[in-house]
Amino acid sequence: MPTMLFDIVSLLLDVATGLVGGACLLRLYMQAQRIPFGNPLGRFVFSVTDWLVMPLRRVLPTVGRVDLSSLLAAWLLELVQVAALWALGGGGAGAGLLPLLAMFGLARLVLSALTALVIVAAILSWVRSDSPMADLVERLCAPLLAPFRRMIPLVGGLDLTPLALLVVLQVAGIVLAGLQRAVLGF
Repeated sequence: MPTMLFDIVSLLLDVATGLVGGACLLRLYMQAQRIPFGNPLGRFVFSVTDWLVMPLRRVLPTVGRVDLSSLLAAWLLELVQVAALWALGGGGAGAGLLPLLAMFGLARLVLSALTALVIVAAILSWVRSDSPMADLVERLCAPLLAPFRRMIPLVGGLDLTPLALLVVLQVAGIVLAGLQRAVLGF
């Protein structure tokens, strides 16, 4: 397959996997945080993920506050993406590494989703929106920012904890990339 066409297919698969897989992870996180799904975001998450999560839930139940079916759904989407790109790239050796590559892809998706969530929360905090969506985003970010808020005081009335969390997420992405190279020998 020509490089440009492969890049286009890769981008489209990445967007689709990111959207649906990210919605699966958001479903998992919202359930773990006991955030109701009656809001527009919750209804969106259900409509995007029910087709995949609900059949998996029959086989893989929720354990405590962890919705394993949503997590498995996100991983399966990553696996399908990796397998499709592997097949489009000519296949060959390395098929046994596809599940591991999907795990790394899932970890990258988690980091990307958390980064996006923190950026949205920071922007909404600047514009002082009184919308239910702003409250929902704040509830989703509060547990992530809490450890940083205990260590970092307000500076001139500004909350720098989202910036600190973003730096930690970027460092985690670098560590994840290094780990992937070390494990897979790239």
